[in-house]
Amino acid sequence: MTQLYGLIFDVDGVIADTEPVNAKVTIRVFEDMFGLNGVRPEDFAAGIGRGAEKYVKAAADVHGLQLTDEQIESAAQLREQYLIKAMQEEPLPAFPGVLELINGALQMQDFRLAIATSATLELSHAILESSKVPYQKMVYVTGSEITRKKPDPELFLVAASRMGILPANCLVIEDAPNGVQAAKAAGAKCIAVTNSTTAENLSQADLICDSLEQIDLDMIQELVDSN
Repeated sequence: MTQLYGLIFDVDGVIADTEPVNAKVTIRVFEDMFGLNGVRPEDFAAGIGRGAEKYVKAAADVHGLQLTDEQIESAAQLREQYLIKAMQEEPLPAFPGVLELINGALQMQDFRLAIATSATLELSHAILESSKVPYQKMVYVTGSEITRKKPDPELFLVAASRMGILPANCLVIEDAPNGVQAAKAAGAKCIAVTNSTTAENLSQADLICDSLEQIDLDMIQELVDSN
């Protein structure tokens, strides 16, 4: 029986360079909702890859802004509205190597592919449409469907289950420390790409690269098969 491999892609920071626009619109949210000026892109660092609410809370904590859970949820919802509008106004191209890797794997009988993102269905759909990813041919799991965010492994365990492949036969492509931790906690192999942070911060990954142009399907198979 042919060995099947699961290839799981995060979205933000892996499929496309979403962080600059994430920060830009969330800074606007702090200005519009709370009248807080001076929020900087680096203030969101602790929330990257952990879902919208924790992304908002990260900057609030930096600035000593005490927000209720309801305020954080409202800010996250407004952020999503701003983000979707931004994607529609100015499409985001996929990172180099992403579409080539996805389309190549889709042509292979021994690969199953999944999108697994902490973002909501609506937001991730806007990003995938903008970057022209053929997500219709892939398993698709979003933060709208899970209860525990990264670094909990739930997202990747659900993706593996829907592909019908054991986590040990899957490889996750991530860009954030919390995502790497989630992949490893799920029992999957992980390639980390340094689109959003340094290699040092991604050291738990099985392989670290600067671009998915450096990765091919043979490398993925060898990594999954290694012990």
